[in-house]
Amino acid sequence: MENKLLFSESPEIVVATNRFIDVPIIVQYESTPMLEVVRVQGAGFTTRIPIYHNDGTYLAIVVGSQLHATEDGKKAGVTLRHPQGATICEINGKPVFEITRKDAAALKMSAELHTLDGSFLRWSESEMEGVLFGNKDQPLRIKGLTMKDCEVKCCRIGIHVTKDGMRIGVG
Repeated sequence: MENKLLFSESPEIVVATNRFIDVPIIVQYESTPMLEVVRVQGAGFTTRIPIYHNDGTYLAIVVGSQLHATEDGKKAGVTLRHPQGATICEINGKPVFEITRKDAAALKMSAELHTLDGSFLRWSESEMEGVLFGNKDQPLRIKGLTMKDCEVKCCRIGIHVTKDGMRIGVG
């Protein structure tokens, strides 16, 4: 799966052939946004991603290339590295997500994230597993639903996944 954030008047993210345009929350699990697009004063649009431990402990939030660790996150060893053109978030030296800047206007992301209740989301440029999966050239498959070449515009939540099912284009 390839995620691109195009910096324009309305941000666009591409998830496995599907475009999310002017959608502030791309993925939400239950009541927790897991991938958001936010506007940062003076910097334009960027991503916001919460980091949870597999036991549900809230460790940090990453906004763009900045990590804001909680006290529990500091104890767990949450850190950011910034190799050329990338931001990598690690817990005790193990990467949990990576954002690569392809150019000034696009981002690619891979992540292994836990949610507040310990559920696991995993995706990369080539595949997405767990709750969500797909890749840049293949349809997105979520809990039995296949999305291909769809455009989701001007809603509050692009993909809302719950234990009971999921909805697309909420609000």
